[in-house]
Amino acid sequence: MKRYHTVAFDLDGTLTDPKRGLTQGFAYGLKKVGVKFGSVEELKKFIGPPLRESFKREYDLSEKEADDALYLFREYFGVYGWWDNELYPGIHELLASLRERGFKIVLATSKPEVYSSKILKLFGLLEYFDFAEGASFDSSRERKRDVLDYALSKVGVISDEDRRGAILVGDTVYDVEGANELGIDSLAVTYGYGTREALAKEGATYIVDRVEEIKNIILGD
Repeated sequence: MKRYHTVAFDLDGTLTDPKRGLTQGFAYGLKKVGVKFGSVEELKKFIGPPLRESFKREYDLSEKEADDALYLFREYFGVYGWWDNELYPGIHELLASLRERGFKIVLATSKPEVYSSKILKLFGLLEYFDFAEGASFDSSRERKRDVLDYALSKVGVISDEDRRGAILVGDTVYDVEGANELGIDSLAVTYGYGTREALAKEGATYIVDRVEEIKNIILGD
């Protein structure tokens, strides 16, 4: 089993289940700009990838319409949505085990830092992280590759050799894609918002179904 020294975690669909808060926020923003959609449930497809581009592509929105929908989503999410969230069972134990074994732990999420840090604090997870900023609010850093590269650099994982000892844990093809682009291994989880088939097709290094399996692979136990 390969040995690692640094673990990067996605947030939504990996550490926490944000579906209710996010989908209600998506619905709020889209309705306000006049977008019609079938149900709130179908909006869960927007959990994971950068939101502005996803809205534009899915509903053929202009730059301004996509910007307005994103602004309105954040208006809702910043008050109501961020706390309407659930921690997956076993996450505390997983992070505590990694911390005890001396791993560097970083957050690599496309969610802006102003939200991600509040969510980590809400569930008492912030203490486990060596670096826990998310994407930038101005969208200059929102692609998974970019947030991952930024987070790893903050804990000294910069060279190709350093990166061979790092792994990203995430739940969507965007996580796997970002890890592949940066040349690091990926551990994809199926309990979030990606399918095993899609994750395998994207080339995930490992695919697991349960939180407990993450620990087994990373620790090599």
